[in-house]
Amino acid sequence: MAIKAVIFDFDGLILDTESVWFECYREVLSGYEMELTLDRFAPSIGTHGTEFLDYVEETIGQPGIGSIIDREVYKLHQQKMELIQAREGVADYLHTAREMGLRIGLATSSNRDWIEHFLGRLELREYFEVIKTSDDVSAVKPDPELYLRATDELGVKPEEALAFEDSLNGLRAAKAAGLHCVIVPNPVTSLLPFEHYDLRLDSMAEMPLSAVLERLAAEKK
Repeated sequence: MAIKAVIFDFDGLILDTESVWFECYREVLSGYEMELTLDRFAPSIGTHGTEFLDYVEETIGQPGIGSIIDREVYKLHQQKMELIQAREGVADYLHTAREMGLRIGLATSSNRDWIEHFLGRLELREYFEVIKTSDDVSAVKPDPELYLRATDELGVKPEEALAFEDSLNGLRAAKAAGLHCVIVPNPVTSLLPFEHYDLRLDSMAEMPLSAVLERLAAEKK
């Protein structure tokens, strides 16, 4: 079945916020004499839950400290994000998708204000017909609801859509919804145990979107 829509994740995929989040958490937690490792942080990527902060509070031994740490990390993250740019190849994929007549959507576990702010700053907002965020669903990734709502509003069947993801939770959400999925990990997510994806790229600059679609079509024959 031909691909009629492409749906992008945001954090870590369009903008490598994940590497910045890791740097910020590691920097803040070092002030609490806690060393944060990438393998402990990475599983929390692509979803919004309390498991990571529960782990932080348990490790530090101060119940309730998680909210204070979150505020410190958020402030530091805002400072570091001022100069960050879209990942390589993102703008080319969006432009190509529009030129090919594909429907374009975004499905993210982040909130709408966060997404709208950065899409505006990156001058990418105009490409997206449909944006589904944590504000639109009862459960975020790895739950498939974000993708199901996005495909429904785009007017395509899940199997007619291709998702681009950088995280394990995102991949699981896309596959659970019935979409094809290309993973494009960033430095923080590259070591996650990805499986059952349709294609893996180190960067969108590695292969043009047209070539990605051609390869997927050939493999489905």
